[in-house]
Amino acid sequence: MAFTIAQILDFLASDVIDQGDAQTDQNLQKQISKIAALEDATGTDITFIANPLFESKLQTTGAGAVLVPASLQEKCPSHSVAIVVKSPYAAYAKLTALFEPTQAYHQTVNPNLSDSLIHPTAILGNNLQLGDNVRIGAYSQIGDNCVIGDGVKIDAQVNIQPNVVIGEGSLIAPHVYIGHDCVLGKHVSLHSHASIGNDGFGFAPRGSTDEAGWQKIHQLGRVILGDHVSVGSHTCIDRGALNDTVIGNHVIIDNLVQIAHNVKIGAGTVIAACVGIAGSTEIGKRCMIGGASGFAGHIKICDDVTITGMTMVTKSIHQPGVYSSGMPVMPNSLWKRAYINFKQLGKPKS
Repeated sequence: MAFTIAQILDFLASDVIDQGDAQTDQNLQKQISKIAALEDATGTDITFIANPLFESKLQTTGAGAVLVPASLQEKCPSHSVAIVVKSPYAAYAKLTALFEPTQAYHQTVNPNLSDSLIHPTAILGNNLQLGDNVRIGAYSQIGDNCVIGDGVKIDAQVNIQPNVVIGEGSLIAPHVYIGHDCVLGKHVSLHSHASIGNDGFGFAPRGSTDEAGWQKIHQLGRVILGDHVSVGSHTCIDRGALNDTVIGNHVIIDNLVQIAHNVKIGAGTVIAACVGIAGSTEIGKRCMIGGASGFAGHIKICDDVTITGMTMVTKSIHQPGVYSSGMPVMPNSLWKRAYINFKQLGKPKS
């Protein structure tokens, strides 16, 4: 799969601020077959530079075309077509959609809904509202009264319970579970084995638990996902106990994340893998949560907070900034000495 420079310019559209030497007929018809790193790119590749620290790699790149900021346009080698963009990294991110192999398949689907878009083994409930160009894969199950928007792709062996709403353009990968009454916004992406709207972890003790056990608290809320939310593989977002669990617009959640009942996450926040967020915690907008971090329940994190990897957050954070509690790796002998000193800090002075 290859594209001409002209097609790439059309695709990037308003991201381009100066076409430069790309405007010549010869360059416009130049074929680009893939995106590559600066140091690995060849004459049929396009690359990008977002950091001036890599200027030396730009000057020696073999790329056929380069996405560059205006400040580095003159540093491009003569054999590379310089495409000046507002943000090279954002333009690169957008361009990956053009070179994604599955995109060509998406574009060839008949825009008119027909039986051929629904696999014959799919199990469909009653009173469904299916938009145009909806695709439902093999052995998927759609419960009663669901509303599926235009262009939604539901892959194989997906389980969608009754009364679910899925917004237009959403992609549901194989083996995803979506619980009853959940609401997904537009252009939501759920990766394989994600679980949306299963029961939260709610139990009340029946006296002495070793003998009487625990009473299950049925979870009566929903999960609400905003527009352009991405949820990674094997991530679990539990339904609310009474109120809803709410994930804002443009939130990106990595693989293997646990989000408990009644959690609220603000728009534009990104969460790396293996994070655990306990019930009723609220995380603000534009936060960045490092991998394997843990959050206690019933706390509030304000907007624009960065949590570095393996941090344990036990209380609310009211000021934007970067917060850490994880200890970086060090030789064991040094760690033992550091730990002894750390313990001394908590002892009262004599």
